[in-house]
Amino acid sequence: MKDRSSPQQPESASSDAAAVETVAVEQPMPFDLQGFVKGLTGRPGVYRMIDANDVIIYVGKASNLKRRVSSYFNRNHDSAKTTAMVAKIVRIQVAVTHSEAEALILENDLIKQHRPRYNVLLKDDKGYPYIFLSAHPFPRLDFHRGSRKKKGEFFGPYPNVGAVRENLSLLQKIFPVRQCSDSFYRNRSRACLQHEIGRCTAPCVDKIAAEEYQQDVDLVRLFLQGKNQSVINKLVAKMELAAAEFAYEKAAGLRDQIQVLRKLQEQQHISGGSGDMDVIAAATRPGGACVHVLFVRNGQLQGNRAYFPECPTDTSVDELLEAFIAQFYLNPEHKPPTEILLPQALQQQEVLQAFLSDQTDRKVRLRDSVRGDRSRWQKLSQTNADQALDNRLGRKANQAQRMHALKEQMHLPKMPRRMECFDISHSHGEATVASCVVFIEGVPAKAEYRKFNITGITGGDDYAAMRQAIHRRYSRVKAGDGILPDLLLIDGGKGQMTQAVEVLSELELTDLPLLGVAKGVSRKPGLEALLRSPIDIGVNLPSDSPALHLIQHIRDESHRFAITNHRKIRDKKRSQSKLEGIEGVGPAKRKELIGRFGSVRGISGASIEELEKVSGISNALAERIYHALH
Repeated sequence: MKDRSSPQQPESASSDAAAVETVAVEQPMPFDLQGFVKGLTGRPGVYRMIDANDVIIYVGKASNLKRRVSSYFNRNHDSAKTTAMVAKIVRIQVAVTHSEAEALILENDLIKQHRPRYNVLLKDDKGYPYIFLSAHPFPRLDFHRGSRKKKGEFFGPYPNVGAVRENLSLLQKIFPVRQCSDSFYRNRSRACLQHEIGRCTAPCVDKIAAEEYQQDVDLVRLFLQGKNQSVINKLVAKMELAAAEFAYEKAAGLRDQIQVLRKLQEQQHISGGSGDMDVIAAATRPGGACVHVLFVRNGQLQGNRAYFPECPTDTSVDELLEAFIAQFYLNPEHKPPTEILLPQALQQQEVLQAFLSDQTDRKVRLRDSVRGDRSRWQKLSQTNADQALDNRLGRKANQAQRMHALKEQMHLPKMPRRMECFDISHSHGEATVASCVVFIEGVPAKAEYRKFNITGITGGDDYAAMRQAIHRRYSRVKAGDGILPDLLLIDGGKGQMTQAVEVLSELELTDLPLLGVAKGVSRKPGLEALLRSPIDIGVNLPSDSPALHLIQHIRDESHRFAITNHRKIRDKKRSQSKLEGIEGVGPAKRKELIGRFGSVRGISGASIEELEKVSGISNALAERIYHALH
């Protein structure tokens, strides 16, 4: 297996651990095509197209570098994208590899590293969720995402969190195996609610023998492996045995389990099919592309997901699918199944098939011509791809309409591509938090959200909190940490607007468009007054205005984000012992103090002399504890 780490120095021979021979072939300016092509080799490798700004604009692989690179310059191109790209090329670099498989790995690494504008880019680097069965005397089932280093078994990956939650909920109804945390399990003195409603056999309080519990765990394991029929057979045998022993209540419970499993099997099973399979479909439109995948494992539909790669205009379906397959299955989270169904034949299909087989040490088949049930699944995946892309483009068109309406109705100098909104949240002055949410082209950019823990103000002073948050945010932006928005929204009335105007004036950012969102008299949605300055009487847009809907969306998201973070801080503060904030009082001393006085209230009632008598508490520390609690 080759090392897939991204090369740090693509031009050097040591840049790729896959034994890549790197040849830096750079032609002088102006572009000397004939001299460059003459020096190329016919071996496989990777080429990088570079523009006048020394930016890599395209990375490609080739089985024959000389033939592939020269094809860009010796004919007219049908694709406008390729024509535009070739016009920008001023320099080319190539890296020779031992095989096409190595070229594929290196190409993927370079695309991830440089993100060229003319490549198809799959933004799918996050870890995928699994179902985890712990290695415990009484194992538990749990959701898991991240490194799989814990002791136990992992089943998946699943396409999304919803699929894992749905399976865990189903498992809890069929097999009463615990799903609580180990700490919760260890500290139980009586059975919890899950046992009362029949979703856990309560091993924490010895309601079930270890051997019987292990039988349920074995059934869960078989179910997650897709061996539903084996599970049903075992349950049927147990039901018949219970009926023979006149344990009719137990037999009835087993009968209900069997019925649920058979119904589930009918819903999930592919008629006449078995094994693992991914069913891939693609759709392209002006403005976007979608790749949809149905995940079938052990003959059962495990889930589905739509992906929206970043694609240059005029990207063909063939190019989209080749890039998707290479980038998708090079992710360690996506181990390719034994069969991948494609909507059409690909030019690099044999290369991709050999590459995937080599990566997994088993035969992987890429099939584009299927019949019967597989054909119906392929059509279903294609329908989902078309629908997902249409929905996404429809949302984009709606967002563009909203932004255009906002620009026109609020008389903004330009289309507000980036918008930021501030809000304040607290409980009677406690745990004051300010939120800053960011929308780009009408869509929440959650990675750029910021929260500010407000300190040094009088509790409940929203104006001072708003002033502090805006100053902290835009003083950093002015120092080069971030970019300015096209529109700044303030959730509040004239008082908050005044604070924002003063801060922006101090920071010399008076050109930043500002809009206050003041609640109406009855505080009902649709009656908001929009303020362009602290002295503005406000503008009331019609309740069906697209611009107002966009503002409400941003305001509500800012409100939600502020409240969520405020509650986290408040709840943490309230659940924290007063002793934890005292310097020099660690877990051991807290334990000694509680053991001596019984509670924090008892410690508060102790004198300094009494505190000194506790093991490990000096006079200075006793005084510090006393004054901290008074």
